[in-house]
Amino acid sequence: MASARPTDTSAVPYQGPPLFGVPADLVHLNVLDIDNTDERLWIPQTKDVWFRPLLFNVSQGYFVNLLRVRKSGILSRHRHAGPVHAMTLRGRWHYLEHPWWAEEGSYAFEPPGDIHTLEVPKGVKEMITLFHVTGAYIYVDPLGTPVAVEDVFSKIQLARDHFEMVGLGADFVNQFIR
Repeated sequence: MASARPTDTSAVPYQGPPLFGVPADLVHLNVLDIDNTDERLWIPQTKDVWFRPLLFNVSQGYFVNLLRVRKSGILSRHRHAGPVHAMTLRGRWHYLEHPWWAEEGSYAFEPPGDIHTLEVPKGVKEMITLFHVTGAYIYVDPLGTPVAVEDVFSKIQLARDHFEMVGLGADFVNQFIR
């Protein structure tokens, strides 16, 4: 029976033409070297809350970013329109609606439609989590009534405005867009 896996393991790169429509790779070096990051890359969302973009995928409606929080208390109550993956890099946080805690080194999957209230507990000086968000955050009141929406396009606009303000130029955001 023939193997389904090719057996050519020679160290020869692909030499054919690129496939039509494939965007360029996006690589960020030293992403986990959080303490030595240019502060201009952190975009303020609210007081003591910033995000650092890694990828804005406009054709599939998702974004990947680091979220940094330097305060304790309630951050937001929101519903997800799509799935979310989270990897906690520093600190800890949880959702008031769930019994689990996301602590340093943990991974969480949040299904579409989940509504939760994010809290950073007292004693946490800094929480940093890598989020991969598909679709939108729909911010809601305690009864679930929508009050605001955030998606890849609103994140891009925040980034454009911030990068312009800090001297990097609005087009600096283009490197994150695929």
